Amino acid sequence: MKTILNIIWLVLSGFWLFLGYLAAGLLLCVTIIGIPFGIAAFRIGVYALWPFGYTTVERRDAGAPSCLGNVLWLVLAGWWLALGHIFTGIALCVTIIGIPLGIANFKLIPVSLLPLGREIVRTDQPFTATAGQRDGW
Repeated sequence: MKTILNIIWLVLSGFWLFLGYLAAGLLLCVTIIGIPFGIAAFRIGVYALWPFGYTTVERRDAGAPSCLGNVLWLVLAGWWLALGHIFTGIALCVTIIGIPLGIANFKLIPVSLLPLGREIVRTDQPFTATAGQRDGW
């Protein structure tokens, strides 16, 4: 079922959202200071391309730099990308078949607004990444 949803997602909105994240990442990578933000945009862009079967978890070791980075991200790129998710989600919710995809789009809004300090993991392993970091793996 995840594969079918991902294919429908890719055709209806995933590819266009991926292009938005790719454009944001390329613009942010123009300066040396923006490179970490550009890498975050690429990482979330791949997640927006094929989201079903993956989720995000909060990294407990992120700290204050990711908080400051999230504020800069929000100003530079986050709200533009969140608007893209809002408009795409509303457009997908017009049809009954598109409602689950629209809801998935709305679930991507917090990640698009504040991506730093989060890690993308498979849904069948949401706690293994954070447990490995906590135990020193």
